[in-house]
Amino acid sequence: MSAGFFAGLSLDVPRILGIINVTPDSFSDGSEAFAVDDAVRQGRAMIVAGADVLDVGGESTRPGAQPVTVEEEISRIKPVVQALAGEGFTVSIDTRHALVMAAAIEAGASIVNDVTALTGDPDSLALASDSGLPVILMHMQGEPGTMQDNPQYDDAALEVFRYLKERVQICEAAGVKRDRIAVDPGIGFGKTLDHNLDILARLDIYRDLGCPVVLGASRKSFIRKISRGEAAKDRVSGSLAAVLNALAKGVRLFRVHDVAETRQALAVWQAIEKN
Repeated sequence: MSAGFFAGLSLDVPRILGIINVTPDSFSDGSEAFAVDDAVRQGRAMIVAGADVLDVGGESTRPGAQPVTVEEEISRIKPVVQALAGEGFTVSIDTRHALVMAAAIEAGASIVNDVTALTGDPDSLALASDSGLPVILMHMQGEPGTMQDNPQYDDAALEVFRYLKERVQICEAAGVKRDRIAVDPGIGFGKTLDHNLDILARLDIYRDLGCPVVLGASRKSFIRKISRGEAAKDRVSGSLAAVLNALAKGVRLFRVHDVAETRQALAVWQAIEKN
């Protein structure tokens, strides 16, 4: 994995994307930021705690989630993006719908983060290309409503890598330059516990792809399954373990709920490495 830059951020140091779910039903923090004022307040607090990017989403993509209309999604995210971007913060839009991307970009979003790797909407790829903005391409087997029913792989880590490599090539052919692309292996999106662990153990296979890797393992259910069945908000320690493992394998972008705790763990890791 090349250090380089992504969205104007040097990746010589690890970077944090703080998760802001403007939804009533997200798996970990549903309804905490559903009101616009609450979401904006949460974003400001995340920046103070050490976030580099605020990742705003208006549709839950947790396992079993039901889709919302594009109009509803836009009404949720647009005022939040507008307020946070208006205060000078770097905002990414977490959506799989081109119209939502367009609305968020108009409101000031400067990164597109798509759980379908720009395959979920026939207009997304062209929009991303035309926008000139950085994009995050995530792997997901299936779709949120059914993705955890029975995910199947012969070699999870390799298959996910090959899929993302192909999506990078397709995006490049459509005019999205490689230096605008980051990839996310999609922990928990159409994967069993064993699939997730295989992917996490082999993150170093992305070193030669030429794109930064985003890890989104924060508070996910694989931690509960490994540990003692903790509720989502009690999985911070397991989330940090996944972050530090990925950091050692070259990952430099981390999408998290617990910004202050992650920043502290990263600071200690960096200090030890520099010694």
